Amino acid sequence: MSTQDALLKQASISTQDSTVVATFNIDGTIPSSGAYVVGLVGATPDYSTQRRLCIEFMNGEAIAFYSFNREQGVEEDYDLSGVTHSDSTITGSFPMAALNGLGKGHVMSAFSEAEGREFQHGVPVEEHL
Repeated sequence: MSTQDALLKQASISTQDSTVVATFNIDGTIPSSGAYVVGLVGATPDYSTQRRLCIEFMNGEAIAFYSFNREQGVEEDYDLSGVTHSDSTITGSFPMAALNGLGKGHVMSAFSEAEGREFQHGVPVEEHL
């Protein structure tokens, strides 16, 4: 995968009912072969509490939708019906509990991975929480 394929250009989150809606806009398309992951990393200002919210693709199709609580080492899988995607937009509706413990003043960024390697990190996230 070249660095021009599936370049994450924008990420945003908002709340809707009891969910956190994460939207990822990519410059290019979701790769039609191999593994590709987009996600958010949220943390308290001192990074003592961290959460990862992820959507994983294999050969262009969503195969995993989960959050990871770093302190507890617990991954929670969600139903793939919470994920929608077109060629250049990926949306995941995570339960609000996926961000529990972060509170106000948290830091958040987006990332992408390709074939198990970090592709991008530190992408700014527009928040509407």
